Formats: sequence, structure tokens, C-alpha cells
Amino acid sequence: MKQLRIPAVYMRGGTSKGVFFLRDDLPAEKPALERLLLRVIGSPDRYGKQTDGMGGATSSTSKIVILSRSTRDDCDVDYLFGQVAIDAPVIDWSGNCGNLTTAVGPFAIDAGLVNAPPDGSATVRIWQANIGKRIVSHVPMKNGVVQELGDFELDGVTFPAAEVRLEFLDPAADDGEGDGAGGAMFPTGNRIDTLDVPGVGKIEATLINAGNPTIFVDAARLGLKGTELQGDVNGDRKLLALAEAMRSHAAVAMGLVKTPQEATEKRPHTPKLSFVAPPAAYTASDGKKVDAGSIDLLARIFSMGVLHHAMTGTGAVALAAAAAIPGTTVSRLAPVGADGRVKFGHPSGVLNVGAEAREEAGQWVVTKVMMSRSARRLMEGWVRVPEDVLA
Repeated sequence: MKQLRIPAVYMRGGTSKGVFFLRDDLPAEKPALERLLLRVIGSPDRYGKQTDGMGGATSSTSKIVILSRSTRDDCDVDYLFGQVAIDAPVIDWSGNCGNLTTAVGPFAIDAGLVNAPPDGSATVRIWQANIGKRIVSHVPMKNGVVQELGDFELDGVTFPAAEVRLEFLDPAADDGEGDGAGGAMFPTGNRIDTLDVPGVGKIEATLINAGNPTIFVDAARLGLKGTELQGDVNGDRKLLALAEAMRSHAAVAMGLVKTPQEATEKRPHTPKLSFVAPPAAYTASDGKKVDAGSIDLLARIFSMGVLHHAMTGTGAVALAAAAAIPGTTVSRLAPVGADGRVKFGHPSGVLNVGAEAREEAGQWVVTKVMMSRSARRLMEGWVRVPEDVLA
């Protein structure tokens, strides 16, 4: 048996890592494409380690990105994201990865998909195909190449790098395209809904489409403080089950699935569930002290059934949007400041995000969410997979 040899790049984007491909290097048919990508990542792995693949056995490192030149006049590249389950033969195409979005611009420039100036900042217009949204990436350039190294520090990433600025345009707009949630910013029409969840009871939640479909609940309703780290949550099977029950029932309320079971089995990537709390001092996962006075609120988010080690990029987009709109579970804790920004504490430290929002005819519109991340090419060459995956 021979192995296929497929051009690929392994990249870090924000606090995630993934395998990047050009669309023309992959099978056209979806069943063959998914079989190949699962084998690349090493899923499904009954040991939960992805030892025989490129995955890193966490939701943050079990990811696929596929890029091509855009078919749209207003974008440069089309970006498709796949969240790969670790222990099941599932690739969830329902949402975006905000962290890996940071690496899309640098990859596109290096792959020759986008022309860039030799120095200064290159603007890469991205079409996020999963959810049908536009994103603008500002990539630093120096001496004709992407500038990856620098002094920008991102909590959750050990080493500093160059800053990449992202603008998520109309993150809640109903474009009617893509395979994601679509629909209105608040799919139920409410800024706060009351969900009746078995095992939990009635709970207030903000169900919002921005970046990715996201659910925001008060930490106290889960019996949590908002200062928790992964070790405080991910070993508690009962708590994880309650969180998944909330997420799956909210997915039904948002119109994303017909049953909670469908959300768990077929749509584990989105919607995301986040819990928020008032500012409090805590120690981040690297031992750094976070003072209550340095943040506006606490936020934690679940990803693929467990607590995320930092904050998903799209979770930050949704949080910024919710903070900018009065009457949500987020804004009643910490409305955005006069500069449109909000600073929140997550398990790995602190993140500052901003939103541009305005009220039109009694309805709130979020036109842009801004954040800065970093990205770096870790390895380039070819991935190998047994040729029988295409049989």
C-alpha cells in the first residue's frame, strides 16, 4: 500500500493550530474529502490522543483550513473551516474558527493567492464560507515577506509574535449564504430567553448569532464563579453533561437543529456555550495574577464538550457584540466603554475586543468587531495518508 503525498502547511493562528490546504490539492467530492481529512488529523481515535495524525488531541488543535481564490468581487480568498472530532468520525463545518482566521491572511499571501506590498500592511479580504461572512485581515509585511515575528503578546500563547489585526464585518448580518447559522442576530427575537433545561431547570440566556452562534449564561447558574480554569471543570463529568444539555437545548431554540440529540451528535462545534461573571481576581493558567480592576468581566467558553483553555476567537466576537447591545446577559454585567471596547478575563489571561454598534429604528446593528491576534507558520511540506482512504 502506498501513501498519498499532499501539500500542506501547519500553522498557529491565535491560540489554535491547524493543517492548511489549498482547495485544488484536495478531492472534490465531500465523502472522499472528509475521509482524507479525518485521516490527516488522526480521527476517530478511540484512545483520544490522535497519535497517528496531525491533531493535538484538543479542540484547539484538531482543525482543518481550506483556502482558494475567491469567486466574489469583494473578497480575495474563500476560507472554509473544519472542526474535527477526536473520538468520532465527524467534521463539523457549521462555524468558523476566529483564532485560525488570523493565519488565513499570512497563508494566502505566502501561497500567492493575494498580492501584498513589500513593506507595511497587506489587506486580505476573506470570505468565511462556513457562515457567509466577510472578514478583513491586516497582515504586517517586511522586505517582501509576511512578518511573523514581533513583540505582540497574546495571552494563551507563550512566545510573542507580530500583530495581525482582524475586522469581522457585519458579524450578525443575514447574508443568506454559507452553511452556518444565518438568520437574525437574535434568532428568537429576544435579547434574553428563558430556557427550561432538564437537570438544570429554568435559566436565562442570550442566544446570539455573531461570529458563530453563541449562548451566554450567568456563571452562577452553573454553580460556577467565572474564575475557573480547565482543571476545575474538565474532570467533572456531571458539570460537562449539564453544560452540553444547556448547549443542545439552546441549539434547538436557535433553530439550528431539530433535537438536542442532533446538536450533540452532528453539530458539536456550534453553537458555543459561554458563562460570564462580574470581575474578580484570579490566577491564570500560566500563574499570572489577574486583578479584578484590570478587567470588565470574566468569561469562559466550552468547545467540543470541554472548557476552552483561553477564549475562542468567534466567542470573543460574540461577546463584543453582546456587550455593545443593551439588555443582554453580557451587557448587563459589562456594557462596552465609550471607545466601544470591553476587556475580559479568560483562563489564560486577558483579551481586549471592540465593537461598532448603532441603533436603527429600534433595532441594534453591529457593523464591525475588531481584535488583534498573531499567527506563525510552524511547518510546511506534505502530509502523508494511506491511499486507501480514497478507495
